Amino acid sequence: MMTPKKNLKEIQSDLRSGEYSMSMLMSSYLELAKQNASLNIYLELYEAEAKTQAEQIDQKLKNGDTLGILFGCVISVKDVISHKDHGLSAASKILEGYKSPYNATAIERLLTEDAIIIGRTNCDEFGMGSANENSIYGPTKNGIDPERVPGGSSGAAAVSVQMNTCLIALGSDTGGSVRQPASFCGVFGLKPTYGRISRYGLIAYASSFDQIGILGHNPDDIGLVLEISAGKDPLDATSSSQAITSYNQSESKSKPKIAYFPSLVEHEKLDESIKENVLRTIEQLKSTGASVVAKDFEFADYLVPTYYVLTTAEASTNLSRYDGVRYGHRSQSSETLEEMYVNSRTEGFGKEVKRRIMLGTYVLSEGYFDAYFTKAQQVRKLITEEMDKVLEDCDFLILPTSTSLPWKIGEMGEDPVAVYLSDMYTVLANLTGLPAISVPSGNNSKGLPFGIQLMSKKYSEYELLSISKSIKFTTSK
Repeated sequence: MMTPKKNLKEIQSDLRSGEYSMSMLMSSYLELAKQNASLNIYLELYEAEAKTQAEQIDQKLKNGDTLGILFGCVISVKDVISHKDHGLSAASKILEGYKSPYNATAIERLLTEDAIIIGRTNCDEFGMGSANENSIYGPTKNGIDPERVPGGSSGAAAVSVQMNTCLIALGSDTGGSVRQPASFCGVFGLKPTYGRISRYGLIAYASSFDQIGILGHNPDDIGLVLEISAGKDPLDATSSSQAITSYNQSESKSKPKIAYFPSLVEHEKLDESIKENVLRTIEQLKSTGASVVAKDFEFADYLVPTYYVLTTAEASTNLSRYDGVRYGHRSQSSETLEEMYVNSRTEGFGKEVKRRIMLGTYVLSEGYFDAYFTKAQQVRKLITEEMDKVLEDCDFLILPTSTSLPWKIGEMGEDPVAVYLSDMYTVLANLTGLPAISVPSGNNSKGLPFGIQLMSKKYSEYELLSISKSIKFTTSK
């Protein structure tokens, strides 16, 4: 079995030269996926379909036919993104057995350019979690240490890239669900600007926060996939009409101005090895000619509360559609319509999803709406305005990706608040709609990986990807 390369440009060059065939490459990815089955990465491998598509690419190469920009790119898809005639469950019993009748816009655009989807990956139920432990199909394990979590909710997407079972993974990021697992698994994870990639075909958790994200081995491949998948979509009113240029034509600043918040970089909840790495990276950036400046940020303690008030409120509304009437799980132990509703949702939703629905219903209820939801919206606006000021003066903001290293499966037990607090650094990008990326930045003394996060102005994903390449080279071990 060959070892797949981790760079699309090299793969395409090898395929054109006949170094190996697309069928051989696909067989290697499938074999690696099967060898790592114990990690619980894939809910379903599309083996026969993927092999057929690989053969079609080989035939095009043989005939000299025009190939799509993404030929040779094998992609895994998180189980919250619609892929026509394939299973779609959001890792929940309430959608067990459901098949999507259409493609998400992002999927449609990638397939048009000859990308091949190898399978759908496990995740936290409805994207609610930071460890990939809240799935009806059981937890996904971190390939570096199978006793530890890979992060969440796109944990299996990150592991699918980490273990080289695909070149690119599509995930979703509501509060860090692409970036935090990227940090835990030592890969790159990009959350684009809100609206940059259409949400049509993405199962909703919190609609004003959700964004399809991309995980990969390197920024160049992520940039190319972004170029293809991004853009205005008539099927999604929130998708951006901001033009996206060719990734290969993008330019970056040689001496950028970078901000950091001492209140977050030196926070008491931050793991010491991550803190040291961030401070060391700041010094390295200065040595390369970048200007790095400290900025005040008074909203650090409000990030997580604001995020969870608003997202649980949106989730309680979005998930009301799963009622057992039109599709999905329907309870068989009900005599009245009301019992059918109650029993279907009780049986179909997991503990964490129920917790967030109840929290959201509470903050939207009469008597509490103004005290919680309205207040959180006001704080969100203040945070957004503050970030706009920071990025008006600076090109980038540098932060840790997570407060912690990957913890052991089951270690957090029944303490959801501790898990929520681990999202402190990632929710900022979703509250403000800004793009952000997690860059592999090192390992602790036990070999556990962690990332550094970079944020920038809206629609400046290419600049983020460009600076990520230099940080990768100066700080990775």
